[in-house]
Amino acid sequence: MKLNKNIAVSDTGFIFNPLSGDSFSTNPIGQEIIRLMKEQKPKGDIVKALGQKYNAEESTLEKDLEDFFQMLLSYQLMQDNE
Repeated sequence: MKLNKNIAVSDTGFIFNPLSGDSFSTNPIGQEIIRLMKEQKPKGDIVKALGQKYNAEESTLEKDLEDFFQMLLSYQLMQDNE
């Protein structure tokens, strides 16, 4: 999974898609996921990093991360390359 190249993301969680003109905002955890995606971290590494930082169960994080990815896909902010 990776963000589309044309997507602009600010440090405050503002996401802009210049192709559609749509803009979105995300919370700090969403910002962290996007940062890790920009670093081209695989899904497993993202789950592990979030689990360590937030002391959460991996099964819960995997589901929540998949939901977040599906949202990004539906808004055409990322592409599924896995």
